Amino acid sequence: MHTKSDWQQRAARQSFITTALIDGRPLAPQSGETFDAINPANRQLLAQVAACGDAEIDQAVRAARRAFEQGPWARMAPAARKGVLLRLAELMMAHREELALLDSLNMGKPVMDAYTIDVPGAANVFAWYGEALDKVYDQVAPTAGNALATVTREALGVVGAVVPWNFPLDMAAWKVAPALAAGNSVVLKPAEQSPFSALRLAELALEAGVPEGVLNVVPGLGESAGRALGLHPDVDCLVFTGSTQVGKYFMQYSAQSNLKQVWLECGGKSPNLVFDDCQDLDLAAEKAAFGIFFNQGEVCSANSRLYVQRSVHDEFVERLLAKARQWQPGDPLDPASRAGAIVDDAQSARVMAAIEQAQGDGARLLCGGQRLSFNGSNNFIAPTVFADVRPDSALAREEVFGPVLAITAFDDEAQAVRLANDSVYGLAASLWSDDLNRAHRVARQLKAGTVSVNTVDALDVAVPFGGGRQSGFGRDLSLHAFDKYTQLKTTWFQLR
Repeated sequence: MHTKSDWQQRAARQSFITTALIDGRPLAPQSGETFDAINPANRQLLAQVAACGDAEIDQAVRAARRAFEQGPWARMAPAARKGVLLRLAELMMAHREELALLDSLNMGKPVMDAYTIDVPGAANVFAWYGEALDKVYDQVAPTAGNALATVTREALGVVGAVVPWNFPLDMAAWKVAPALAAGNSVVLKPAEQSPFSALRLAELALEAGVPEGVLNVVPGLGESAGRALGLHPDVDCLVFTGSTQVGKYFMQYSAQSNLKQVWLECGGKSPNLVFDDCQDLDLAAEKAAFGIFFNQGEVCSANSRLYVQRSVHDEFVERLLAKARQWQPGDPLDPASRAGAIVDDAQSARVMAAIEQAQGDGARLLCGGQRLSFNGSNNFIAPTVFADVRPDSALAREEVFGPVLAITAFDDEAQAVRLANDSVYGLAASLWSDDLNRAHRVARQLKAGTVSVNTVDALDVAVPFGGGRQSGFGRDLSLHAFDKYTQLKTTWFQLR
C-alpha cells in the first residue's frame, strides 16, 4: 500500500543528485554557481543544484564525441545494445518509487500519477526501443545487374536533448531511448525546475551497462546551459520539447553555429469537438475534463479548446462541470489527489493572468478561477471552465499550460472544423461522433499531428507523436523516431 504517510516518510529521507554527470562521473561547475530546486507544493527548498554553463556543456559534448568515435556503444552489436536498454528499463521499475517521488517533489504532480503512469511509461519506452533496434533493416536499392547499391541507417553522433518540466522522466525517455538505441551519444539538459529524475536516470544507465560518456546529464538554466548546447559546433542533432518561443531560439542557434539538425515539439492549443450525434455525452464529458485537468493542465497537447454543437451545448456543459469538480487539487503526496501543484510561482502567476484576461474579454466563468493553498503554498489552481469564449480572444488562441478550459458553441460541421483549425498550433485534436462518415470526414480536415476519435489525447509508444505549424516538426515515439537520430547512407558498388 502507498499511503500519504508512506510517501511523506519517503520524501523526508529522499536524497538528491545536485551535480552534472559527465563521462560517468559527477562534476561541479567551474563557476560554483547553483540554482534552488523548490518543491512547489510547500515552497520548501529541496536542494541547490549545479548551474552548469558553457564549460560544462563543452566538457559533456567532448565526452559524448569521444564515446561515439572511440567507445564501444556505436559499434556494439544490436543485440548487445538491446540487452543494456532492457536492463535499464528493469532498473527503472526497480526504482519506481524513488523516480516517482523525485518528479512529484520537483514539479508538483500527484505522486501516484508519476508512480502508476510516468515511470512505467518511461521504462516501457526504453524497453520498446531496446526490442525494436535489432528489427530495423537496411535496404538494397533496385539497380542494374552490374551494380549493387545499399541504403543503410547510421547514427548521427552526438545528440543534444533539452526536455521540459511537465513530464520530466517521460520526456527524457522519449528523446534518450531512441537516440541510444540508434547508437548515438547524448547530452541531456533537463529543465531547471525538474533536474532530479534525469540525473538519477544517468546513474541507472551506467549501472545497466551504458558506457561512460554515452549519456551525460547537465543541469542548468535555459539561457546558459540550453543556449550553449544549441550553439555548440560539435552537436550533430538537437531535440527539444517545450515552448514555441524557445523552439525558435534553437532554430536560430543552429543557423548561428553548424547547421545542426533541430527537431522540435513545441506548444499546443488542441481543440476537442463534440457533435450532437455523440451517443455517450457522459463519457465525452469525462474525457474532456481529463483532457484539460490531468497533470494540472500542464500538457502540451491538452484539449484546452472545447467546441460543442449548440443543440447539446447546455446539457454537455452541465455534465462537464460535474466532472470538473472531481479534479480539485490537493497535496501531491496524498494518493487521493487527482491534481497537484502548478510547477512554480511564475507559472501560477501566468495562469492566473490568463484567467483574469479571459474575464476581461467577456468570457463567462462557470467554475474555478482561484488559487488554493495547501501546506504553505498557493501554487494550486482550481479547475477553471469558461463558456462563451470568443474565437479571437487570448484564451482561445494562446497556450495557458494550466487547468483552464475555453468552451465555444458551434452550429454545423463546417464551422466546427473552421474554429478548430483557426490556430497557429497543430499538435493534437479530438472529436466525438457516432457517425462513422462524419468521423472520417472531420478527422481528415483537422490540422493536427494526432486526431483522437471518441477519446482524447490518444497515445502509445507504437504510434508517432508530434505536430505541425508552430507546434514543431518531427515525431517522437514509434519507429519513426529513428528518423531523427539516424542518417541514410548510400553505398554504391560498381561491379565488373
